[in-house]
Amino acid sequence: MQNSSNMWRILIVDDEKANIVTLTHILSSEYSVYVAKTGNDGIELADRYLPDVILLDIRMPVMDGYEVLSVLKASKNTRHIPVIIITSSSNGEDEEKGLTLGAADYITKPFSTMAVKVRIRNQIKLLEQLRLIDMLRTTDPLTGLPNRRNFNDRLDMEWGRSRREGMPISVLMMDVDNFGKYRDTHGHQQSDAALQALAKNFPHVLKRHGDFAAHWGGDKFVVLLINTGHDGAIHIAEKIRKCAEDMEIPCHDGLAANITVSIGVNTWTHGVTYTVDEFIIRADSALFSAKSTGKNRVCHFIGNLLHT
Repeated sequence: MQNSSNMWRILIVDDEKANIVTLTHILSSEYSVYVAKTGNDGIELADRYLPDVILLDIRMPVMDGYEVLSVLKASKNTRHIPVIIITSSSNGEDEEKGLTLGAADYITKPFSTMAVKVRIRNQIKLLEQLRLIDMLRTTDPLTGLPNRRNFNDRLDMEWGRSRREGMPISVLMMDVDNFGKYRDTHGHQQSDAALQALAKNFPHVLKRHGDFAAHWGGDKFVVLLINTGHDGAIHIAEKIRKCAEDMEIPCHDGLAANITVSIGVNTWTHGVTYTVDEFIIRADSALFSAKSTGKNRVCHFIGNLLHT
């Protein structure tokens, strides 16, 4: 197996050593190549590494390519991975059946180096287009942060994982204090600049893989902190609040403006019983408390009690 973090990932599922050697030779200079010699191993590696494209031999013992393809397309994790079937059949039956089961394309044996490369590149090009569309669909154009739809998808995934593993998860709901007055004073363009400046703080504060900031809408932002208990969430919230307070936002008149934010925090821990909607509602209630008790502060829930 050859690997590089900046390469597209190709998984080869084939029980014949000669095919593996040939395909690896063709592809390894351009892609990270993973290899599985059985159908079961192919399914396991696909779920573990989430390759960008899978090359799947149809004729394999124990579990043939059709069965593997059916399992891959039935799984939420792997159903969107394009599968190119490998066949030695010349009558078209393998291709027809594979395409019917959800394969994206097929390659016939013996392998043509150019045909293999072109068919892989076609799938990669299509993936790039689909991912660009998905990024535009799930990214807020003003701040460049994930949008609310994107956040909800991530929340559903991480909420389920936290409950299965019994690990804490925290959410921060925040908005800009007196933003309407700020907009009336400085104008819409300057208000947009303030939101953009605030969004740029998140990468400096959220340095762990998996922590997730999004633009909720208007002047409101949300942060999801996985495997983070109450104390850790409060610490992050205070860092975000302080970064916002310390910002100087250049104005057209050459002067600088300032903003502050209020933040509501809620943490789910093992043994606490409520829904994902209530998880967000409690953070929102804490945010309301922060706004109504002075602004530029962090308020939080512990259990069922609101703390300011």
